[in-house]
Amino acid sequence: MQASGVITITTDFGHQGPFVGVMKGRIYSRLPTARIVDLTHEILVHWPAEAGFWLARSFHYFPPGTVHVAVVDPGVGTARDIVAVSLAEHVFLAPDNGLLAPLVARAEGARITRVDPQSLARYSITRPSATFHGRDIFAPLAAELAAGRCRPEDLGAEVGTLVPSWVEDASGDDSAVSGVVITLDHFGNLITNIDAHWVIRMGSPRVYAANHSWPLLRTYGDVKPGEYLALVNSFGVVEIARAEQSAAEGLGLSRGAPVVVRDTARLP
Repeated sequence: MQASGVITITTDFGHQGPFVGVMKGRIYSRLPTARIVDLTHEILVHWPAEAGFWLARSFHYFPPGTVHVAVVDPGVGTARDIVAVSLAEHVFLAPDNGLLAPLVARAEGARITRVDPQSLARYSITRPSATFHGRDIFAPLAAELAAGRCRPEDLGAEVGTLVPSWVEDASGDDSAVSGVVITLDHFGNLITNIDAHWVIRMGSPRVYAANHSWPLLRTYGDVKPGEYLALVNSFGVVEIARAEQSAAEGLGLSRGAPVVVRDTARLP
């Protein structure tokens, strides 16, 4: 991989306090020419599955050589591993807690390296705190990778598996598929983990959740303000929305809510 100097950061830190800023400071102190992009810091706290969902569907919008750092880490300071995944000329750094499992499952050719303490010491990454590995390990390591001063394979042994995701992938067949709401956006849209490839094979897909159902439409303007609809959104997954209002508030649904898409053309 040819290092690009671009680093994305994904966390559940929010913007209260100095945590995100301090991570950037550690990166700039090692790589002043770094170009840092905040992918999101609004991941639901302590839920790696949401971070993995967004990374898997966002990384290809960045140039080859980008380093993606994801810190949603309820096990920080414990014996949990840190991994570096090389995939499609990108590198991903995260705790091995299920966060990167969706990314690896969706693509072929991923190489997984378990980061060992000896390799960190070679890059003067020592004495990390027990509670802020984003600052003490992930940020300086991302800078070294983005600068081209180290490669993922320099960081430890290659391994074949990751801790599984906390959320199962959508599953089903051409007549019905089941998934869950994986995240909410700023508008209150309910974004599921049901990829478009499940529904494009259906003759007349209909989306079911919370004892309601909606036909799959093209865009928000296809219904009147206040009405609900389902669609395939710009990230290629099924979404439940409410035109000009919040579907999450109106339906009382949030992350983890079950969603089913059925092909009504196949119903008896």
